[in-house]
Amino acid sequence: MKSTIGILTGGGDVPGLNPAIRAVTIRALREGHRVVGIRRGWGGLVDIVPDKDADNSRNIQFLTEDIVDKAGRTGGTFLHSSRTRPSTLPREFVPPHLQAKYQDDVNDMTDDVLKNLDFLGIDCLIPIGGDDTLSYGAHLHERGVPVVAIPKTMDNDVPGTDYCIGFSTCVTRTIELTHKLRTSAGSHERFLVIEVFGRYAGYTALLPSMAGAAGRCVIPEHPFDLERLTELMVYDRNRNPSNYSVVLVSEGAQISGDSDMSFEGEEADMFGHRKLGGIGDRVANGLKQLSPKYNNGRRVNVVSQRLGYLVRSGNPDALDSIAPMAFGNLALDLVTSGKSGRLVSVHDGRYRSVPMEAIIGTKKVVDVEKYYDTERMRPKYKEFNGLPLFIMTSDA
Repeated sequence: MKSTIGILTGGGDVPGLNPAIRAVTIRALREGHRVVGIRRGWGGLVDIVPDKDADNSRNIQFLTEDIVDKAGRTGGTFLHSSRTRPSTLPREFVPPHLQAKYQDDVNDMTDDVLKNLDFLGIDCLIPIGGDDTLSYGAHLHERGVPVVAIPKTMDNDVPGTDYCIGFSTCVTRTIELTHKLRTSAGSHERFLVIEVFGRYAGYTALLPSMAGAAGRCVIPEHPFDLERLTELMVYDRNRNPSNYSVVLVSEGAQISGDSDMSFEGEEADMFGHRKLGGIGDRVANGLKQLSPKYNNGRRVNVVSQRLGYLVRSGNPDALDSIAPMAFGNLALDLVTSGKSGRLVSVHDGRYRSVPMEAIIGTKKVVDVEKYYDTERMRPKYKEFNGLPLFIMTSDA
């Protein structure tokens, strides 16, 4: 046996995770390695009982070709996921066998995570996740754990890579569902307001708009004037023979004058994020109330829809089947060559890797000056020569 490789998935689920797990596992097994799947992301590493007689079946799964081959054709993650952050774990999530040791309201469990990795005999760890999940992976690398990271997020906002697993399926589904919803908007001559993913980055609104899904979009990188959006929506509607118009609203977008994003509640996860939601309905209500001012005194009603989990559930599209395969094999290339502390990535259409430090202390967001027309609230359609496949990159 050459080495033991651990693999986990953290954060939100996306189509493409299982193909990535499959790629890592099959290649590793055929080259003589052992692969341990860690269940529920970092949560599984926290909950492991480091005793050879303990039942850790809820926390780990030894992977075989048969297991990953079947799962690799499906969406989600068969290893399951969580938003656990071991360095800031609330006391209520401390496992029973460690409750006497960790009694603070918030606890740093990293020392025991390191013990559990040693107990499992893991020689290299491959976390698949967004910047939150991977930031803790970078922390473990700083503590001496060999880590090779794979980027995943619907928002496509992990720094250091032009592409993250899940983004293509998200864009594909957003375009598809927006076009389906047009029939309702057109039948009733309404505005169509669709709330899409995008906490800090507006890629999931900009790319579908650029592809023709919507005439307007508002993104987290630039606060928008609701009156101006209403004016534009009325203009689009009056020019459309079917008398409707469409706007995509990033969940993190802010109306000018707002002090913060729109949240569902006050509760935050272990990474300090409150659950976003509601900006789409706020925009819809505002458009309805303001529409008479720009529509000869007549109110325009609204179809408002939050896409949510519809774009992250189900099977991956073609790109989210191919890119995870390449990412998984690239991760194994790094492992077998003895390299760690790397993030597998795509830049200018080519696979490569960058230091994990690329994800720390920065955010990957839309370059508004390059790609977004703030006055017209839509993507910029010029100077495409030489741009990569997905237009807007990490510029890493």
